Amino acid sequence: MTVRRGNKLTISIQEHMAIDVCPGPIRPIRQISDYFPRYSPTGPGPQSADGGQSPAEGALQQEGPGVKDGRLGAQRSLTSSADTSAEIDSCDSDDSTSLGTLEFTLLYDRHTSSLHCTIIKAKVRWPSVCLSVRLSVQQVLTHLSLSQGLKPMDFNGLADPYVKLHLLPGACKANKLKTRTVRNTLNPMWNETLTYVGITEEDMSRKTLRVSVCDEDKLTHNEFIGESRVALRRLKPNQVKHFNICLEPQAPLSSPSAMSTALRGISCYLKELEQAEERPLEERGRLLLSLQFSTQRGGLIVGIIRCAHLAAMDVNGFSDPYVKTYLKPDTHKRSKHKTVVKKKTLNPEFNEEFFYEISHDELTSKTLEVTVWDYDLGKSNDFIGGATLGLNAKGDCLRHWFDCLKNKDRKVEQWHTLTNELPGSAFSD
Repeated sequence: MTVRRGNKLTISIQEHMAIDVCPGPIRPIRQISDYFPRYSPTGPGPQSADGGQSPAEGALQQEGPGVKDGRLGAQRSLTSSADTSAEIDSCDSDDSTSLGTLEFTLLYDRHTSSLHCTIIKAKVRWPSVCLSVRLSVQQVLTHLSLSQGLKPMDFNGLADPYVKLHLLPGACKANKLKTRTVRNTLNPMWNETLTYVGITEEDMSRKTLRVSVCDEDKLTHNEFIGESRVALRRLKPNQVKHFNICLEPQAPLSSPSAMSTALRGISCYLKELEQAEERPLEERGRLLLSLQFSTQRGGLIVGIIRCAHLAAMDVNGFSDPYVKTYLKPDTHKRSKHKTVVKKKTLNPEFNEEFFYEISHDELTSKTLEVTVWDYDLGKSNDFIGGATLGLNAKGDCLRHWFDCLKNKDRKVEQWHTLTNELPGSAFSD
């Protein structure tokens, strides 16, 4: 079509649609996987994108059969090992194993009624598949880089980990123990022993130890990393048991709805309250008491050593405990003794002794009442728990009193469970 200079070229819509603007058949864009094809070691060899042989196999056609078979075997082995490493990495990225592992030991000493937990370290997790599958050095190093000791929690890729212990069921603040914090590491070493005192055989049969690892943050709330729970019935008395286990995410709540930390604590408290109501007497803690009848001094020596896992009576979750003792009947009201007050604690240590001048024959008709109180300024003190020892007592209290009368000049120590039963002779503080 000829158009003069100065005339405007006009194209109708019909002519525009008749113009062939299609560049031809669209070919698929080659992916990176096309250059590194994957295939089964026992299946056919790789093919090119157009269905023919791959360039590597085409080049091997020009070589001898021996060389070709050797190189194809090497190529197939490398490809199969690459597939295996991909499966290993997918397993290592699971949440239940990426939190790290913790190594610790547990020992229950029956003679002292104490549970010793030694936190050793957070170990680098060695993938178990590395031990069963032959991998190259590069692949092993890759797995180790993906299997750090603990999950990084800070912006620098590290963490400030510490370990907390809780005895479940039980009040959190009454039985919480904590290690020191190791700064800027994913593979901390503590080698620190935490001890629970006042642990009875009954506790070992029904309680569970919760071991949790947290990251300490000075400006914000501490972050939870992982935890593990051990049933204490798995332990044998006076035998050390070693643990090296993977940390797990926090156990989900029984309720399907999401609950805040405060609501979770309330639910645990209500559950503990329901269990306590099922028992005839509610446990309020433990008391380590020593008794000794001294023939030289001519009287009874009562030692208040310590308390453990006391009930919290203040709004801050703690108590200000002290201990009182009475030797009844007391006609002159002179048998009252009282320890000092230990501020803001549920595991106080007193180490105080009180002396009652009395003959051995008179002591057989006496009753020792021990009560633990929470000191409150400006109002009446709160009763925490108590125990009564004498020939009319039962269980451990009777046994302890009988051992004291039987073994003169020998100090006899024993743990006693405090109950919410207030002794009749100690109604007034």
